[in-house]
Amino acid sequence: MMMKTVLSLAAVAVLSSCASPAPTHEETMKVVKSSFKARGIAKLDRLDQSELQQVCSEVALTGKDLPKDVRERIEKQQMATIKYPADGKFLGDWKAGEVVAQAGRGLQWTDNEKTVNGGNCYACHQLSPQEISFGNIGPSLKGYGKLRGNSEAVVKYTWGKIWNTHAYNACSSMPRFGDAGILTEAQIKDVMALLLDPNSPVNK
Repeated sequence: MMMKTVLSLAAVAVLSSCASPAPTHEETMKVVKSSFKARGIAKLDRLDQSELQQVCSEVALTGKDLPKDVRERIEKQQMATIKYPADGKFLGDWKAGEVVAQAGRGLQWTDNEKTVNGGNCYACHQLSPQEISFGNIGPSLKGYGKLRGNSEAVVKYTWGKIWNTHAYNACSSMPRFGDAGILTEAQIKDVMALLLDPNSPVNK
């Protein structure tokens, strides 16, 4: 009888340990952060997720769709972050924009605060038809301005999409180039010109 009682108690203990709750987000992040060390300009605050990042990480992990009300709330919040050019001029120099699109430098621990960031646009998009190496995570942007024109609506949408893509697609994988401070306003103007200037190779 005593042996049965001991075995029963042991079984309860094993079952209880198996049924322990999943770790909290805070507990998980503590473990993750313990695996990283700050190095150069790459600090540990990069591991701190915003609500948007937490929600979209959950979507990526579970494969579930983002609830409509949550998606609409996030997109509305992100739309409010978009800052349009103070001088009202949206297009810069497409040649400089091509340099930004080609460059993948910046924000790495081997860089410093003076490093000029690039957009690395070709990693995800096709732009100029002369470019033979490009990614396909994002849609092809070849002929972007030629196909869409340069109406006020198109220009503002394009700027907004570059500034903070989450305003249009809550869990987009595209970087928030303006909102996250990856590119300067001048650089975004140059990328805008690359996409919309009729003389740009993108539109030839």
